[in-house]
Amino acid sequence: MIIDLRSDTVTQPNAAMKEAMFAAPLGDDVFGEEPTVLALEKKCAALFGMEAALYCPSGTMTNQIAIQVHTKPLQEIICDKNSHIYKYEVGGWAHHSGVSIKLVDGDRGRMKPSHITDNINEDYDWLPVTSLVVAENTVNRGGGSIYPFNDLKALSETAKQNELKFHLDGARIFNAIVESDYSAKDIGSLFDSISICLSKGLGAPVGSVLLGKKDFIRAARRTRKVMGGGMRQAGIIAAGGLFAIENNIERLKEDHKRAKQMGEVLSSLNYVEEVMPADTNILIFKLVIEMRGADFIKQLEQKNIKAIEFGPQMVRFVTHLDFTDDMLEKTTAVLNSIKL
Repeated sequence: MIIDLRSDTVTQPNAAMKEAMFAAPLGDDVFGEEPTVLALEKKCAALFGMEAALYCPSGTMTNQIAIQVHTKPLQEIICDKNSHIYKYEVGGWAHHSGVSIKLVDGDRGRMKPSHITDNINEDYDWLPVTSLVVAENTVNRGGGSIYPFNDLKALSETAKQNELKFHLDGARIFNAIVESDYSAKDIGSLFDSISICLSKGLGAPVGSVLLGKKDFIRAARRTRKVMGGGMRQAGIIAAGGLFAIENNIERLKEDHKRAKQMGEVLSSLNYVEEVMPADTNILIFKLVIEMRGADFIKQLEQKNIKAIEFGPQMVRFVTHLDFTDDMLEKTTAVLNSIKL
C-alpha cells in the first residue's frame, strides 16, 4: 500500500467519476459548443453568484489570466509573501503581464486592510501603479489557514475604496467554506474574480474555473487562447469537474478530521519542534535540528509513505479523498516508530 501525502492533487478518479466522464456529451470548446464545459461553467458561476465562468487547464492559468485582464504593464499587485502566485507560478505575473509585485507579511498568509493601504504607491512617475490585490483562501503555505468572512469583507471594501481590483486564488476555497460560516455566494459577492481548482481536494483529474463578470470572462477567454488554453472536446475532463462539484465538497470535512488527528500525533513526537494549526487538510510541521528533513522523508519512503520537504526542516502532509482511515492508522504507526 502506497500512501501519498505530497498533495491533494494526487487523487485518482473513482469509478463513478470515470463513468460520468466517458458518458459526457462532447462538442468544441473553442467554438463555444462544448455542452459539458458550458454546464460546468454555468454551475460554478451560479454557485458563487457570479455572471460567468471560464474552464481552464490549471489554477496557475486561471490566476495568470486574471492578473493579465485586471492589470496593464508597469502596474503592481499587492499580495502576501507566501502567495501561490508569487511562490509557485514561475514569475508569470512579470512574464505574461509585465507587472511588479509588492509583498506583505500577513498572518499565515492572511492580509489585513492596512497591508493594502500601507502599500499603495503614490502617483509618481518612477513608481508602478498599484492596481490589483490578490488573496488566497485557504493559504497553502499558511498550513491551510482560513480567512474569516469579516476579514475578507474588510479587504474587499478597502480595495474598492481605493479603486483596486480584488482577485481570489481560491484553489482550496471549498476547504474554507465547509469549515466556515460563509457560503460560496458570500465569497462571490466580495471579489472581482475568483479562481477555483477542481483537481485538488475535489478530486477531479484536471482543471480550474475562473469566475467573474461577463465582460471580464470575455476578455479572459481571449487571454486563455494566447496562453495556449483553447480546448476542443474538453467535456471529457470537464465532466470530472462537474462530478467533483456535485459529490465531493461536503466530504472535505473528512480530510480535515484526519489532518487534525495527524497533527495531534505529530505534536507528541520528540523529533517534531512545531506543528502549524491544522485548520483544513494541510499539515506543515518543523523538525528538530537533529532530524534532517531529507532523512525523515527517506524514512517515510522506506515505509511506502510519500511526503515533501517544504523548507528548511519543514515538511508538508496533505490529506485527500484517497487517504483513508487505514492509511491514517499506518501513517500514525510509522510516525511513532521513527526515532532520533
